[in-house]
Amino acid sequence: MTARALWTVDAMAEAMSAERQGAVAPSVSGISIDSRTIVAGDAFFALSDRRDGHEFVAAALAAGAGLAVVAADRRAQFPADAPLLVVPDVLAGLRDLAAAARARTQAKVIGVTGSVGKTGTKEALRLALSKDGETHASVASYNNHWGVPLSLARCPQSARYAVLEMGMNHAGELAPLSRLARPHIALITTIAPVHLEFFGSLTKIADAKAEIFLGLEADGAAVLNRDIKQFAHLKRRAKEAGVARVVSFGEHAKADARLIKYALHPHCSTVVAQILGTELTYKIGAPGRHLVGIRLRCWRLRCWPEPISRSPRWHLPSLSRLPGAGRPSRLISRVELHSSSTRATTRIPHPSMPHWPCSARLRSDRADGASLCSATCWNSDRKVRRFIGRSPSRSPPIPSILCSAAGR
Repeated sequence: MTARALWTVDAMAEAMSAERQGAVAPSVSGISIDSRTIVAGDAFFALSDRRDGHEFVAAALAAGAGLAVVAADRRAQFPADAPLLVVPDVLAGLRDLAAAARARTQAKVIGVTGSVGKTGTKEALRLALSKDGETHASVASYNNHWGVPLSLARCPQSARYAVLEMGMNHAGELAPLSRLARPHIALITTIAPVHLEFFGSLTKIADAKAEIFLGLEADGAAVLNRDIKQFAHLKRRAKEAGVARVVSFGEHAKADARLIKYALHPHCSTVVAQILGTELTYKIGAPGRHLVGIRLRCWRLRCWPEPISRSPRWHLPSLSRLPGAGRPSRLISRVELHSSSTRATTRIPHPSMPHWPCSARLRSDRADGASLCSATCWNSDRKVRRFIGRSPSRSPPIPSILCSAAGR
């Protein structure tokens, strides 16, 4: 069976102002940046990050790539008959192709950012929206300066929905990603002390996350966490950016999508919530307080004045399939604190991820009296997640560390 064409080579060459070399196929069925995962018919983009992608062009073509996109100053190292699209800069070419993808799509685009919970929310939206139509979503955690363009360039023209994860660790990074994606909905999961060493305060982190509003479509909406201290600040930033609608989720009495109560069971979660004044009782196919919050965000998107999806099948029994999330474990959460004067072990079953054992280290020898904390978490598959944070006092923000480390 022939794979469906994602791009014609004519459209790719026009979008990227690329020069053709060799006998290129008339179309490509996918876009790859990893020669080890090439599928026959893919276009391989020779991006340079930790390694120079041009070193792997030959391997990609040998694995079945239909063509490779390479930089003009590197074309001489390839055979004259190699199927290439030659561009001045590969990353810039990918961004140009992403812009063309956004221009041609009729999909509703949802941008998801936040200090924690981005990938879980993105995956939950993918599962929910796919009940109503073809849904494209970022792969894994491809949310940075090349991940967002890659995800957008991979969006099929026929997609009805596109869910794009957007991340940052410095101010100014999110704005160009949002302007490229031009989402109809911008969702910020929460604000937490992740990458605090680059910002110095949660307010500055909130300002950086609020950059997602700068690319929002004129009739777009912002979806915000009503339970966090930065809600009013984010709402103000949204209004300053000209966002037409701001709606909220959380346990707060004034949240538009309000969590009333929930119960965690061995293999599911049951929830009572109020969505725009209507009380709903539903079940999620996996246990976890963090999944309850993710599902609440999905409900808020379902219930616009003009709903993004009108499907009655917006339940998530398949949420148990979320990668790395909600997997049962018999391990007990643990935090180990170390400083020059104390050494202690305590158990903290943090509600965001109660089954992630954590080892945390406290350094309290800073001249300003602050504490630097690091946490290492792992699940039953031994997948490790690490987080480094700063507390203004000598008492480490362990619950925040656990939440941030588990949710990344």
